[in-house]
Amino acid sequence: MRPRFAKRYDQVFQRRRLKIYFDGGCRPNPGVMEAAVVARGDTYFFDNLGCGTNSDAEWRALWLALRLAQSLGEPDFDLIGDSLEVIRQASGLSRCHAKTAADHRARYEELAESGRPRRLIWTPRQQNLAGIALAGRNAHR
Repeated sequence: MRPRFAKRYDQVFQRRRLKIYFDGGCRPNPGVMEAAVVARGDTYFFDNLGCGTNSDAEWRALWLALRLAQSLGEPDFDLIGDSLEVIRQASGLSRCHAKTAADHRARYEELAESGRPRRLIWTPRQQNLAGIALAGRNAHR
């Protein structure tokens, strides 16, 4: 027989879902793309991701965040970014009108077959840990 407090104990001490922040950008736009991903307090920077637009860079950052989460072996994770367009398109809430966006979404779906995030979450730029890290890094260059 299970003690009465066992259910409450499980609720209080259950593992928290892993939150992974991502951000991509390029300078100038279009230009050389870069991205940052923050997971478990560690920041990962990705440089020279080719040439593209800010939107292309955001998609690449999403892919990198997804692959990082999968490599960590976490079955329950959220991906958090500040590009509402990319979040909505990747979630299927918004149509990809441009061919490049449709191609990016197809690539995301292909990568997600190995492990899909529980949620894709939009956050304001000033609350995106990856965006803050990327901006801080670029300010010191």
